[in-house]
Amino acid sequence: MDTRQEDAGRADENREGISQIGVRQVDTREYVSVLRDIAEEGKIVPMLIAGSSMSPFLCHNRDYIYFTRPERELRRGDMVFYQRDSGQYVMHRIYKVKPEGYYMTGDAQTEIEGPLRRDQIFALIVQVKRKGKVIHPGDFWWEFFEHVWIRIVPARRAVTALYSFFKGKRR
Repeated sequence: MDTRQEDAGRADENREGISQIGVRQVDTREYVSVLRDIAEEGKIVPMLIAGSSMSPFLCHNRDYIYFTRPERELRRGDMVFYQRDSGQYVMHRIYKVKPEGYYMTGDAQTEIEGPLRRDQIFALIVQVKRKGKVIHPGDFWWEFFEHVWIRIVPARRAVTALYSFFKGKRR
């Protein structure tokens, strides 16, 4: 018997003696569906980022998004939550708005997805918590990714490679 095994319904103590509740896995679609319902009521919903498509702005299992139903016209650079026809939930940035729909891309991506219908988009990201700091529209990094990074999609790989190269030289 593995002594490291935890009972999900029982509180355990970690190395520091702090009581913890066991972790329970939940189906992502079911979980996001519940959060979607809350957002569609007009409430702001926090969610931990899972996945790397929005790096370097947002990082997997570190940063949080806060979203609610859109109360204004959506535009280029907005971070939105949408549901693909396959049922998969995705949070990306609007690359382009055209009469036939919305085109999306993640901050780590160079491929554009779309067109998506407006009814697939159910939430607008209104703030994030990045590296423990809350960032709103108007803050430097929010504006950089919304207005600059979105415009250099074809050059992202080269820019990221240059950044990594020079970052490595400083060490």
